[in-house]
Amino acid sequence: MSIVNRWATTSRQVVYNLKEHIMKPTALPRVPFFSSGPCAKRPGWTPAVLKEACVGRSHRSTTAKKKLSDIIALTGEILELPEDRLVGIVPASDTGAIEMAMWSLLGERPVDLLAWESFGKEWVADVTKQLKLKEARVFAADYGAIPDLSLIDFSHDVVFTWNGTTSGVRVPNGDWIPSDRQGLTICDATSAVFSQQLPWHKIDVATFSWQKVLGGEGAHGMLILGPRAIKRIETYTPEWPIPKIFRLKSKGSLNEEIFKGATINTPSMICVEDTLDALTWIKEIGGIEVSIQRSNNNLSTVEHWVEDSYWVDFLAKVPDTRSNTSICLQIVDPWFQSLGKEDQVAVPKKIESILEKNSAAFDINGYRDAPPGLRIWGGATVEVDDISALLPWLDWAYEEVKSSY
Repeated sequence: MSIVNRWATTSRQVVYNLKEHIMKPTALPRVPFFSSGPCAKRPGWTPAVLKEACVGRSHRSTTAKKKLSDIIALTGEILELPEDRLVGIVPASDTGAIEMAMWSLLGERPVDLLAWESFGKEWVADVTKQLKLKEARVFAADYGAIPDLSLIDFSHDVVFTWNGTTSGVRVPNGDWIPSDRQGLTICDATSAVFSQQLPWHKIDVATFSWQKVLGGEGAHGMLILGPRAIKRIETYTPEWPIPKIFRLKSKGSLNEEIFKGATINTPSMICVEDTLDALTWIKEIGGIEVSIQRSNNNLSTVEHWVEDSYWVDFLAKVPDTRSNTSICLQIVDPWFQSLGKEDQVAVPKKIESILEKNSAAFDINGYRDAPPGLRIWGGATVEVDDISALLPWLDWAYEEVKSSY
């Protein structure tokens, strides 16, 4: 064993031997909300930002439609979308947006489906069990990994998540997507937009919701269409029925009103006002580059802590695939690994309960279908000082739970 390795092992053992001396922290995060959706509001948010909400009015009124179209315009501006992209507000959060895209666009070509966490698996089920497409290939990976991207056939349509919200694993970049692809790329980008740089020329369809990096409210989705997806809608009609809330066509052609501020069903104008506030905040702090940097800073802070921890590590196996928004952690302490399955599930729940009782953190247990662990939201609305204040509480709470066994 090298001197460096002996030092690292000894250092971790010292931490382990001194675990009973970990003192309860005194400094609390100013905002202890680390949920991965709905996520923390932007810094300084108060209900007063909603005072201009167009409540009690029709969403088809001139005033309301102006606010809806402002969301569309600000989204395109902040994300620096190409001019040939269409942006629309659609029902049912990101789930509604991605299912609208799949129901409207798939079926003309074979499809490759990528899944390495819970929501990607849901999109696989949509295609194979609901749409029942026969020419569908599934590329799956366990939590913590991504499939072999070199195996994807881009003469097929491709459906994938950019950032796995429940696994904390993202694709590192868009280099694996060819510019001369024949099929469409349909990307669930809900926990990536505004915190990760997306190669828009490689993405034909992107979806997200307001409740993630924007810190908005649920039930509203966003759909971004590129010219190749628009052409597919104009020239192809699926063989299955299309529910009203999925219909992108009107009288046989693309319903362009959706991308001008009209909506398929009634939106919440309070949520609209809240989202306008979030978008305005991102613009005022410096736009997409600053928003991404804020998320990167949060991840970097957690990385430094993990390096010195004996009991926790990232669920993502490859550093380049670590999410800077849904930061998922696994417990690697041999004591924890020796526990039975029920106790392993119970430990993160107990950590979460202790932290909530102390108002140190809320909603940090891992996703119910993921391996037992913790999940910390690090999106742009979360302050790095709050992440820094949280970490000593995690160490203390873990030792409290461990000593109770």
